[in-house]
Amino acid sequence: MIDSVLDRLTRLHPKVIDLSLGRVERLLATLGHPERRLPPVIHVAGTNGKGSTIATLRALYEAAGLGVHVYTSPHLVRFAERIRIAGCIPDDAEMLALLEEVEAANAGNPITFFEVTTAAAFLAFARAPAEICILETGLGGRLDATNVIARPALTVITPIDMDHEAFLGDTLAAIAAEKAGILKPGTPCVMAGQRPEATAVLEARATELGAPLIQDGVDFSATIASDGGLLYRGGAKSWTLPAPVLAGDFQYRNAALALAAVQHLPLGPGLSEAVLAQGLRSVQWPARLQRLSRGPLVDRLPSGWELWLDGGHNPHAAQAIARHAGGWSDRPLLAVFGMLNTKDIDGYFAPLAGAFGGLRAIAIPGEANSLSAEAAAEAARRHGCPDAAPAVSVEAAVGNLVEAAPRPSRILICGSLYLAGVVLAENG
Repeated sequence: MIDSVLDRLTRLHPKVIDLSLGRVERLLATLGHPERRLPPVIHVAGTNGKGSTIATLRALYEAAGLGVHVYTSPHLVRFAERIRIAGCIPDDAEMLALLEEVEAANAGNPITFFEVTTAAAFLAFARAPAEICILETGLGGRLDATNVIARPALTVITPIDMDHEAFLGDTLAAIAAEKAGILKPGTPCVMAGQRPEATAVLEARATELGAPLIQDGVDFSATIASDGGLLYRGGAKSWTLPAPVLAGDFQYRNAALALAAVQHLPLGPGLSEAVLAQGLRSVQWPARLQRLSRGPLVDRLPSGWELWLDGGHNPHAAQAIARHAGGWSDRPLLAVFGMLNTKDIDGYFAPLAGAFGGLRAIAIPGEANSLSAEAAAEAARRHGCPDAAPAVSVEAAVGNLVEAAPRPSRILICGSLYLAGVVLAENG
């Protein structure tokens, strides 16, 4: 039933992406403006690290006993993952009723899928008590459907890089200007370290709006302690905390961004160092350098093998994978790869040149915009992976890599969140 409603919602507009605020503002007015009845909002934009930062923010606030609404996209397995109401993912009956109510209110008017489902999230959040609401932009910021919140309590800008150039612009400065669209007059913005072109745009916009800018490396920082823990410093505040549970050194920067946000929006007295430590230990965010420990794919691996999953799909994400893979010297690294044809595949593979001892490429099941397995394998060969070949499925790719390898290896499934969702759905 939910799939039927979602299918109808995708057909309300001829384009998947059509950046505008007018349609969602009309629907929200029909619904009685639920976006005006939310708890304090943290609005998050950026190219990379949004999901991990939001997952960390949620864990920190929840460790303090606060109710947290969270809106993210895309989902990996179930659509309801996008709308977490006071910490809980809606069940099918609740989700169906919500979507049908918003569909009826829209009355068949043209509206994109993301716009109408964003309105559904706001309606759900307005009806349930919580102390904080965290919103992730879907694309860009300035004209993103989430950017109807007039006075967020805080904005957060994660690292900005080239992505979605057809919609956001073909320069880093242009993309940064779209992300800067979530800044609001007088609202503080916690900002990750950026490349100079992006920093200049964000600083200029913040000055124009009188929005205090709290910058990584200037106003706060995180360093790795000798025992692997995280040392956070922000102004006069200093916290000694455990290492992020999410893999990758870049997660220290994401954690610092979340810690800076809660430092500037503490929402009560409960965010002690012990509570923050508890929160960092409880962060969960699938498909971001996630080691898979069970399921059919894991079961078919011989002893000594590992299977990992990552949904990053742009050059910045690939750079993070490359840095982490540099510490994986105990066994060969192999890959199962799939990517949408709207992404920069050469930019993705460039930092990973020579990283993979073998790669099997697949077309992402159910995705009309998937690169063909042949084209993906050819791109891998162009970037230093001579043993790259197409495969008909994830299962076949894993089996072929195992058969060809002379010793236990580590397999990374990568290239797309959509591929990661397929893997998680089929691997338990």
